[in-house]
Amino acid sequence: MSEFIENKVANSGLITISLEEFHQKGERVLFDIKPLLWQELALKEKDFRSFIKQHDWRQYQDNFVAITCSADAIVPTWAYMLVAIALQPYVKKVIFGNLSDLERELYIDAINLFDLNSIANKRVLVKGCGDINIPDSAFVYISQKFVPVVKSLMFGEACSNVPLYKEAK
Repeated sequence: MSEFIENKVANSGLITISLEEFHQKGERVLFDIKPLLWQELALKEKDFRSFIKQHDWRQYQDNFVAITCSADAIVPTWAYMLVAIALQPYVKKVIFGNLSDLERELYIDAINLFDLNSIANKRVLVKGCGDINIPDSAFVYISQKFVPVVKSLMFGEACSNVPLYKEAK
C-alpha cells in the first residue's frame, strides 16, 4: 500500500521571490579621480579636461561605474559631472559613490521594475540565501515595496521562514 505524500508548500499559494533574480549582469568598475589630482590634493582644471578628452572611455562599454575620489582632496562637483558625461555613451549606469553604493542602486532600479500586481494580496516569501552576495539594503528596500500590497511577507525558506508582516483583518 503506497501512501500519497502531499507537498503542502507547493499547494500553499506561497510566492517565493529570490533577490538573485534582480541581480544585474555586468562588470562593476570604480573610477577613482585620485590619480588625476595634483599631489593628491587638488584638481587642475586644464589637466583634467585634457584627460577627459584623451581618455579611451570605450573601455567601460556596458559596465556599471561608480565615480569616487579616494583622496581627501578638493574636487569640484563639476569634475564628477564631466566624468559622468564622458562615460554616459558607453556604460549601462554611472553613479557617484563606491561599489557598495552602486550595487545598492542597481538593486533599487531592478526592484522598481518589478510588477507589484503579480504579488498583490498574496503570501510572499523573500528567499534568504543563495549564491550571490546581496546587500542588506536590497532586502530592506524590497520589504518597503512589498508590504503595502501583499497579504503577508516572510523571509528565509519555505520550510523555515521568519514571518515579517501580516495584513490586519
